[in-house]
Amino acid sequence: MTSTKLYAVIYVVLFVMATAQVLVEFAGLSYWLAFGVILALSAVKALLVAGYYQHLLFEPRSISYLLVVGLLAAVGLTLAAAYSIS
Repeated sequence: MTSTKLYAVIYVVLFVMATAQVLVEFAGLSYWLAFGVILALSAVKALLVAGYYQHLLFEPRSISYLLVVGLLAAVGLTLAAAYSIS
């Protein structure tokens, strides 16, 4: 298992990344650049939360693969729904 110190460090990293996301909105960047930065920060935050706080790094790989299959299914259904609306 991981230590409390590691959880505290990850919490601080998540807090800094969330603050950076807010600051990107006020930085005056172009829309697509800001969108890309926020999307990248969000992906890294999601991986940190899933890996450490949801303990996926310490589970058997089959559970992680199952999570990825569910995520891909959700993205596929979202894209299909978006396509059917337009």
